[in-house]
Amino acid sequence: MTTIKVKNEQEIIKKLSSYVEKISNDAIVNRGRFYIGLSGGSVVKYLCEGLPQVKTDWSKWTLAFCDERIVPEDNDDSTFGCYERMLIPKTKLTRNQFVVLKQGVTAKEAAKDYTEQLKEAFKSDNFKFDLLLLGMGPDGHTCSLFPGHPLLDEVDLKVAVITDSPKPPPARITLTYPVINKARNCIFACSGAGKAEMLKRILINKEDLPAARVQPKEGSVYWLVDESAAQLL
Repeated sequence: MTTIKVKNEQEIIKKLSSYVEKISNDAIVNRGRFYIGLSGGSVVKYLCEGLPQVKTDWSKWTLAFCDERIVPEDNDDSTFGCYERMLIPKTKLTRNQFVVLKQGVTAKEAAKDYTEQLKEAFKSDNFKFDLLLLGMGPDGHTCSLFPGHPLLDEVDLKVAVITDSPKPPPARITLTYPVINKARNCIFACSGAGKAEMLKRILINKEDLPAARVQPKEGSVYWLVDESAAQLL
């Protein structure tokens, strides 16, 4: 695990973009394709600002979501909807490069369908992402894996459904640890004083919180934090 401290949010965006550029180009050179998992929240802002500057072969990207809310795509809570509005128009990415949630079905059906779509995208049921871009909530959650929730112990499902999310909207799908901890790289990007206490609990006190369980067996974890977020580290 590597902690990278930078001055402010703008520096986070710059640093994050340079990591994405390097990891995507390495993946494309070595394996012919780049598989990335996106998150919502502040990660959307960082990527929509930073990614258009990245030099890469966009046609070789496959983009999926670390978690997604069971809402229509035109709903403000739809993570894909945010990227469709704010990222696709600024890059050469196309909608069909994104693995998106099936609309108009139950949460359980959506999770099952998402698993099938990932199998097709990876041409395997071994989902090994080159990069997962993760956020950390004020309660230490990441993806839609919340403290004390039974999904923290899920070992069979690769994509699970949650219908009692403590954070609205309640119905979501999420990648589980068997997939997260198979990734080649995981990057958390955190800015602002509001994250300082939780970062200390995870990085210094080593509390068993959902974000702290992101420990890829053969991959790397980076915590990219600005000065305000890192003030207690």
